[in-house]
Amino acid sequence: MAHGALIQTLAAALGLALVLGFAAARLRLPALVGYLLAGVIIGPFTPGFVADSDIAAQLAEIGVMLLMFGVGLHFSLRDLLAVRRIALPGALVQIVAATLMGAALATWWGWPLGAALVFGLALSVASTVVLLRALEHLGLLDTHTGRIAVGWLVVEDLAMVLVLVLLPPLAGALGGRAGDAADGHEAASVWRTLGMTLLQVGGFVALMLVVGRRLFPWVLWQVTRTGSRELFTLCVVAAAVGIAFASAALFGVSFALGAFFAGMVMRESEFSHRAAQESLPLRDAFAVIFFVSVGMLFDPAVLIERPQQVLAVVLIIVLGKSLAACALVLAFRYPLATALTVSASLAQIGEFSFILVVLGMKHELLPVEARSLVLAGALISIALNPLCFGAIAPVQRWLHAHSALARRLEARDDPLAELPLGTEARFLSRQVVLVGYGRLGRRIAAQLKASDVPFVVADQNRELVERLREQGLAAVWGNAAEPAVLIQAHIARARVLVVTTPDTLNIRQMIATARTLNPPIEIVVRGHNETEAQLLEQEAATVYLAEPALARAMARDVLARAMAPAASETGGLRPW
Repeated sequence: MAHGALIQTLAAALGLALVLGFAAARLRLPALVGYLLAGVIIGPFTPGFVADSDIAAQLAEIGVMLLMFGVGLHFSLRDLLAVRRIALPGALVQIVAATLMGAALATWWGWPLGAALVFGLALSVASTVVLLRALEHLGLLDTHTGRIAVGWLVVEDLAMVLVLVLLPPLAGALGGRAGDAADGHEAASVWRTLGMTLLQVGGFVALMLVVGRRLFPWVLWQVTRTGSRELFTLCVVAAAVGIAFASAALFGVSFALGAFFAGMVMRESEFSHRAAQESLPLRDAFAVIFFVSVGMLFDPAVLIERPQQVLAVVLIIVLGKSLAACALVLAFRYPLATALTVSASLAQIGEFSFILVVLGMKHELLPVEARSLVLAGALISIALNPLCFGAIAPVQRWLHAHSALARRLEARDDPLAELPLGTEARFLSRQVVLVGYGRLGRRIAAQLKASDVPFVVADQNRELVERLREQGLAAVWGNAAEPAVLIQAHIARARVLVVTTPDTLNIRQMIATARTLNPPIEIVVRGHNETEAQLLEQEAATVYLAEPALARAMARDVLARAMAPAASETGGLRPW
């Protein structure tokens, strides 16, 4: 019967999700709306066939593990530390702000303080799966804005791990039923629990960064030497699921966080790109099951019984959290586009919210209706999230047209947004403009520096630009898709434009700006697939594809162009 329930759940979830996802796409709605609706139909609150919600929840956990593992494969420790100045305080302040908004709403409804605080915390944390799927779909995962959102997510996950561990010993003090560990000495119990949790999380992170960074790439290399594709795929999936489970069982870390760190250490292997590609179909399939499992938890009756409360919850999640995140990002002097993108990324709630509500009800902190309200808020905010991303560009245009404050924020005087007055003349003429200073950009810069070719770096990471200037390198801060940034890098007199960022749309805007200001400029860009390469080839740009030897090949080409006696006006497609 267990096997039958598993097969029935998989067949019903995937089949109905396909039909309704296709219907949603034909109606120009996000496909995930169809996945959520499929979950509602096969859930226990609607008539007809009812799938096994426990099995669906476990399958959804696998999807979370694989998705976070895939993100870790694209996200190094350097990337995480590069956004710590905004992700750490931003996530913590946003959690506090959203918690206060949710607690104030619950207090207005007449709930006790303890219930209000737990309810507010449940509304404060974004869904791992929704955020990452949105960033991947828009091609923003490898951008600096995407790294800010992912770093923000990691901090939120760490904070929720502490909340879930501390809630049982604090339940008695908050007005609920005390946990088993509470023995009348709540303060001592809380401090002991907090100390053990920090020790466990710190031990896990240290083990992964010290031992895992050497062990797992070695294991992947040994499996690769067998030449077996299925063994390679098995190794990747086993690493993702096994490390995630071990991190939760041994260190008390969430599955998602464990899988993320597993991907980060596996990234040290030269086969990380292949690992990401091999696990992609499984990640997509299990991510669909995640959305179906969320829909199965939803009782549509709450929309009729408590419409005003549901609306208030959705407004806090979609608007309240977004405005708080937007204000925080702007306070760190990032562009309006970055602030709006991060805000849209966080305008939903998901798996941690469900776990927190269940734990709160177990300890008699939350009333029964809290679960229905949080689930309704999650379902509606997840369905609205693609529309939030689609509204970024129109909102930005409207703000520029109608808000003097928005125009001032975009045009504010920032010393990092332009080269210093004392910049040497050789960086202002016949130089290389290098957009993006990630792993690929750093290698190209090292080659240029070794050959004494002047170059100017343009990057959206403020802290990185500050460090580059401290090292004596010419660098400007900002999104190079905006003409002002390339103008500040003196693109009009540059010899070569090199773009290492992954955003195709922005790359085409950069190329258009460069061609307008400097028609004969040479352009070398990094592509990610043949379709993207064909689009960029139409702009007369030389495109390099894939990972192996990419940095060396691009660097050789850039050096040849920068040191040649005359510039070429056209480029070709060179796949690697």
